[in-house]
Amino acid sequence: MRIAIVNDTMMAVEGLRRLLVTATDHELTWVAVDGAEAVKCCQQDLPDLILMDLVMPVLNGIEATRQIMASTPCPILIVTSSVEGHSAMVFEAMGAGALDVVKTPVLRGDGDIHDNIALLNKIKTIEKLTKPIPSRRVQEMTPAPVFSSLHKHQPLVLIGASTGGPPALAKILSGLPANFPAGIVIIQHIDAHFSHDLANWLDTQCDLRVKIAEEGDCISPGVVLLASTNDHLIMSLQGNLTYTPEPLEMVYRPSVDVFFESVAAHWGGKITAVLLTGMGRDGAAGLLSLCKKGVYTIAQDQESCAVYGMPKAAAALNAAVDILPLDSIAATLLNKHHKLAMCRV
Repeated sequence: MRIAIVNDTMMAVEGLRRLLVTATDHELTWVAVDGAEAVKCCQQDLPDLILMDLVMPVLNGIEATRQIMASTPCPILIVTSSVEGHSAMVFEAMGAGALDVVKTPVLRGDGDIHDNIALLNKIKTIEKLTKPIPSRRVQEMTPAPVFSSLHKHQPLVLIGASTGGPPALAKILSGLPANFPAGIVIIQHIDAHFSHDLANWLDTQCDLRVKIAEEGDCISPGVVLLASTNDHLIMSLQGNLTYTPEPLEMVYRPSVDVFFESVAAHWGGKITAVLLTGMGRDGAAGLLSLCKKGVYTIAQDQESCAVYGMPKAAAALNAAVDILPLDSIAATLLNKHHKLAMCRV
């Protein structure tokens, strides 16, 4: 891949440069010392990937990402040492179109580069996502013949998101009251290192309780559970949440498809499934499986998406009952689940 670096710290630039030099299948295209210079460089020579710092003079990583995605869109990975205390900026940059975030590798005094594996793996994943590959259908799980009485009638909202997801999730959750009658589970493509920060940030944006999905967690009304590892979150036969590394070959980790398929097989209560903004196709096949089982499914519309990839794939499969703008999704969920709650009274 042809990769560009945007960073105002020369030590960080040198560490990233050395890292790319050691990877024979990547080349350094150009270096910019601030966001404004990066915007100009993209207009002259568009790379395959940009490693974008977050806190910079002149124009920070958020605004640079926003301007590049508007004028010369290309994959952007936030690479920053300024994560602690700047989580809101990280998620705002992802809302502007950045694919993910990873910590800046550290160039040691002896010339070695510390924490380089995470960045190289992230670059490898983005390279797979940006290559045109045949869509892979997740193998459908065998539906369970009997559902636990504990969740036979418990309503559940599923949300899958990727690029642009954090602010879109905040928008939806902020429109729901603390006594929302359904449990909510979110699969957001984000590195496991930052999932706790995302859960804490989302918790400050709404009246619902937002927490990391722990092994064995059960669904509770008004509680939002966020997938938190690089393994896949799935619904077990007993109706609780668990993590699994399988399928290993899935590029998306955690995968929306894998989770949606497990819910389609193992959840006996009412379900609403939502697929939000994101690059690629993850979630489209799973949404179709749910739709075929009579689940009410929603895909975000093109105009309100940061990247119209995952919802577009779902629309192409006719997997969405409704295609809605982001601003309408919370009200739709509230209206639908209020009616369900009234029916159970």
